[in-house]
Amino acid sequence: MLVIIGYVVVCASVFGGFALNGGHLAALFQPLELLMIGGAGAGAFLVGNNGKSIKATLKALPTLLQGSRFTRDLYMEMMSLLFDVLSKVRKEGLMSIEGDIDSPHESPLFSKYPSVLHDHHIVEFMTDYLRLMVSGNMDAFQIENLMDNEIETHHHEGAVPAHCIAKLGDGLPAFGIVAAVMGVVHTMESVGVPPAELGLLIAHALVGTFLGILLAYGFVGPLSSLLEQKLEESTKMYQCVKVTLLASLNGYAPALAVEFGRKVLYSTERPTFAELEEHIKKSKTK
Repeated sequence: MLVIIGYVVVCASVFGGFALNGGHLAALFQPLELLMIGGAGAGAFLVGNNGKSIKATLKALPTLLQGSRFTRDLYMEMMSLLFDVLSKVRKEGLMSIEGDIDSPHESPLFSKYPSVLHDHHIVEFMTDYLRLMVSGNMDAFQIENLMDNEIETHHHEGAVPAHCIAKLGDGLPAFGIVAAVMGVVHTMESVGVPPAELGLLIAHALVGTFLGILLAYGFVGPLSSLLEQKLEESTKMYQCVKVTLLASLNGYAPALAVEFGRKVLYSTERPTFAELEEHIKKSKTK
């Protein structure tokens, strides 16, 4: 929703200011200029990216119109799930969760937290390392190193759409200049026309530069920044799971291990100690 509001503000400010200054908005309507800029940008996007990058970018675009799903409630659900799993391990031993981690969607333990279960990436991350803990063949340092490598890979893959969009935005001003030059060439071909018509052709040519810059910095460029912010939010989930499981491996009680995880969250979504404790108590009664 904020993306649409932002676009409306950009358009209202630029075109509204132009109109208030006495400009004629009809002069800015140049569909052929848009065709040249947009078509060249799309073609360069296809040339500069492989199939995986294009697919990842197209998949990420719809998420830009959605609000963040990484809310305080989601984090509390995830930490409550971790608390329940680690409490079961502490009471019944590591082997007691083998069935839960092998089939999390059929597990009564995981089923209590549908919001977390809906994110198959974080569930897979969690169950994979719980499985390694059950095997008992790796120490905390080995698991931490493996977690760091997987989180880095996740971050690298998630950065691909933002990088592709940023590169596309960087190229649009140049394509705007190309469109403007093409307009100037057309103007020079028509040098014999009356001055009024010649001025109109020059104005149309300059619109290409204007559109390229506006599209780059007002529309496309901000999308890459938004994708980066969403990536940072998703990575924080993995870091929370990592810190909690490592604290448990180092011998801390489930309540303290979850507190370690709570501390790595952003302050805007981090629940207080009392809020998390109350949520965990409520989850026990379900």
